[in-house]
Amino acid sequence: MSLASTTLARPMSNSMLGWAAMCAALVTWAGFSLSMRGIGASALTPSDVALLRFAVPALILLPLVPARLRELKSVRLAPALMIVMGAGLPFFGLVAAGGRFTSAAHVSALVAGTAPLAVAILARVLTGQRGASLPGLATIVLGIALLVLGLGVVDGRVIAGAALLLAASFLWGTYTMGMRLAAVTPMTCLMLVTYPSAIAIALLKASGVFESHLGSIDPHQVLVFAGVQGIGTGIVSTLVYAIAVRHLGALRCATMGALAPVLVTGAAIPLLGEQPTLLTIVGVVAVALGVAMANTRRAGPSRPARAG
Repeated sequence: MSLASTTLARPMSNSMLGWAAMCAALVTWAGFSLSMRGIGASALTPSDVALLRFAVPALILLPLVPARLRELKSVRLAPALMIVMGAGLPFFGLVAAGGRFTSAAHVSALVAGTAPLAVAILARVLTGQRGASLPGLATIVLGIALLVLGLGVVDGRVIAGAALLLAASFLWGTYTMGMRLAAVTPMTCLMLVTYPSAIAIALLKASGVFESHLGSIDPHQVLVFAGVQGIGTGIVSTLVYAIAVRHLGALRCATMGALAPVLVTGAAIPLLGEQPTLLTIVGVVAVALGVAMANTRRAGPSRPARAG
């Protein structure tokens, strides 16, 4: 194989890996949104699910920590905080609180759907990089507005839930940009998300601040949430999204993430019995169209920032 063909094959291979990782992230995000909405129908408390979300991957990853200590210590404080806050316990708490007042489709739409706006703003402020196309972002915003209206009655609870989910979306945007600025390996990023939150929720549970039902409910229910939250979201989702950002860039991944509501809306019908309204369906289509428009003018993956 010639040098030229090898050079061309490597970016193509990296791009394919990034797209495959992004598709896997979308599927796991759909499971996350559905499980967050399903907390209310289970005997588990939100803090129980948070413990499963962070303690399960913390235990699984424990043998790998010594080999990553040097890289973990080299991460600058600001990007590390962006990662910890943006995908850790603060993010989880906002989504859990907001999900109590909305549907699974709206958990996904108001978090993943509006994240491109947060990332575009942060990218411009922090790196001076222009975001996705304005028409695409505007179409996504229109879709999100239709999704909120599709809830039906917009009362104080709905507005409060939407506000909490939008705050979570901003945190997710800081997480996405934090990964780019930190320029660490996906595994190290996964550990940054996992261990501070695992320690924090364990201490809070041990102090009795949160009520727990883990010892008195069906073990099958615990296993389901441990699998979806602890392994699916805690390990697979975090790892593949970090890989996608590494190869496709933060802005492109954020806009692609807005497709998660499409998956969630369809899956929530048989799994949770949720019936989307016409406005919800139109909103989902608008979000998907906005994602397509936002990505048509993206040239290529962003170059990762150098670690400080």
